[in-house]
Amino acid sequence: MSDFRCSRAIRRVLIGVVAAIWLAACGGNQPPVVPAGNAAPDQFLFQRADDAMKRQRWADARRYFQQIVDNYPQSTLRPDAKLGVGDSYLSEGGDANIVLAENEFREFITFYPTNARVDYAQYKLAMTHYRRMKAPERDQTETTAAVREFEVFFDRYPNSMLTPEVREKWREARSRMSEASYKVGLYYYRARWYPGAIDRFREVLKQDPNYPERDAVYYYLAESLLKTDKKAEAVPYYDRLVKEFERSEYLVDARKKLETLAPQ
Repeated sequence: MSDFRCSRAIRRVLIGVVAAIWLAACGGNQPPVVPAGNAAPDQFLFQRADDAMKRQRWADARRYFQQIVDNYPQSTLRPDAKLGVGDSYLSEGGDANIVLAENEFREFITFYPTNARVDYAQYKLAMTHYRRMKAPERDQTETTAAVREFEVFFDRYPNSMLTPEVREKWREARSRMSEASYKVGLYYYRARWYPGAIDRFREVLKQDPNYPERDAVYYYLAESLLKTDKKAEAVPYYDRLVKEFERSEYLVDARKKLETLAPQ
């Protein structure tokens, strides 16, 4: 065979390989095929979706779930499939997918407000914001949104079995907001702008009275008040720190201040 013919033959093989790869890739994006004669196609698709979720094949699971949502409007599995689409986006992660998950959960709440799993949808809606929360030093827009959606859950579904889990996530988000405000107050304190610090520390205690790190808030609020000649207002915060916390890095100093400031 001449070099020219050999080159053409190799080129044909390469083109065939590339075409096969392309077709395989495209075929992976095609809607799942239900076997002919299947008496319960929605159940078939749901089982395949569930299996894909367990294997963390999010895109495959989503295609199966979406087939049920799009093609079987009367199926009793359709609401769960709708949630499955949202869960697949949320589990896969990434900003774009989480935005899509948020849309799926919002639509579920709109379309199925009396469904037995609407509490789950509200929880997962809150989690789409929770997953996008930033560090306390950064913008807290998503944290605020997460707290708001968790509180909607508590208001609407007070008897939900999911409440303990949701409350744990709410506490984390609420603490993130409080920590952000506390750190602003601490910045003001260190910059010696005590009125600004006082406002921030009081805001934390008013909005989140059970903030786990409130010992630091008590201490620096008392210190800020003391530095602005408000001794009578400072003493109760030192006292609360001592009474509410058995262990705190601020306890020793708070006790000393109380011995000095409190009337004998």
